[in-house]
Amino acid sequence: MAKKEALRELQSRLAERLQAARTQARPVSWLAVECRGQGLLFPLQQAGEIFSLVPLLPVPHTRAWFAGVANLRGGLHGVVDLGAFLGMAGRPTAAVEGQREQARLIALNPSIGLNCALLVDRLAGLRSAEQLAADESDSGRKPPFAGARMRDTEGRAWQEILLSSLAEDEQFLGIVS
Repeated sequence: MAKKEALRELQSRLAERLQAARTQARPVSWLAVECRGQGLLFPLQQAGEIFSLVPLLPVPHTRAWFAGVANLRGGLHGVVDLGAFLGMAGRPTAAVEGQREQARLIALNPSIGLNCALLVDRLAGLRSAEQLAADESDSGRKPPFAGARMRDTEGRAWQEILLSSLAEDEQFLGIVS
């Protein structure tokens, strides 16, 4: 009898927690990365798994920013050099010997439906809404996948990249040169 009562109590507590989790707003957080010295933020729920740089198989007749194809956990992923795609100046860390170990591949979340990974120069950790504030100097035309521009508590600028919108961008999908 005591076991049945304990089981009912446990089920009741679990149901209450599940309901509370559904009604509470999820805190906004980002994966912070660097590309050619620029700070970028990926919404955490849109980012997938993070991989060390693996050998890339080049694909002929593709745009210069399409780095190739990689085998990531048994699945083929197209790899985009994000700094090159965004038109950022400078050499990517992945091209500089001695700094290749910092480069990472960030897969898009499987829910986005695109087997793609973004080549970034290095990870910069996680950021929360409490650590960032809107950048008032944010103006000008931006592509649809460019979210808000923000500044952290140290004054560094960060550009949000909406990965779900990036995955729908015609230029991003048009890898053929």
